[in-house]
Amino acid sequence: MVKKELLKFARRRHAMVKEQLEARGIDDPFALLAFYEVPRQYFVAEPFLEQAYSDYPLPIGEGQTISQPYIVAKMTQSLHLTGKERVLEIGTGSGYQAAILSRIAYRVYTIERIRSLYVQARKVFDVLQYYNIATKYSDGTKGWPDENPFDAIIVTAGSPEVPMPLVNQLAEGGRLVVPVGTKERQELILVTKKKDRIQQYNLGDCRFVDLIGQYGWNEKDAKKII
Repeated sequence: MVKKELLKFARRRHAMVKEQLEARGIDDPFALLAFYEVPRQYFVAEPFLEQAYSDYPLPIGEGQTISQPYIVAKMTQSLHLTGKERVLEIGTGSGYQAAILSRIAYRVYTIERIRSLYVQARKVFDVLQYYNIATKYSDGTKGWPDENPFDAIIVTAGSPEVPMPLVNQLAEGGRLVVPVGTKERQELILVTKKKDRIQQYNLGDCRFVDLIGQYGWNEKDAKKII
């Protein structure tokens, strides 16, 4: 991108953080710095570049979306990252959430079930030199057994219930955030694990595309975003 465009997007990114995140209670300094740093325009489809910093989700192809910035921030903040964590993301999508996490956590592991999105996200990570992100093309509902346990896990699609393989891959003191509910409406659930005791907290209503996989929704019944 030419310098003029980069400056334009930088101004919009700054406004997004101030008006969409800080104004709604996002106050984690690590999260805010990550949102100031990561250029969201690299993660949206070409026809939607001018809307890259808008306050709503956008289509990214294959019936999937890049989430509203505030929701990405809310989920990130709920993990209480400090910089030392190994984080697992289920549903790479455009790669934006993983990119935000990578600016805070020690290492990010992200899984995508749609090959075209997996390939595109990896390209963007490499362009931006976000080399602490490991990617995998697989059924994310099973987690990443070879790399567990994880200090934090984030699920970026709606599930009918909390996927137990992910809970089992949490480290002691770990946090998992996942949208749980029907296809039309979910609640954002924070799961904590301490001394093998599992607790759940409701962070509020939300709506995501379906989590498809063995421990999520069946693919043939998935709703599509046009």
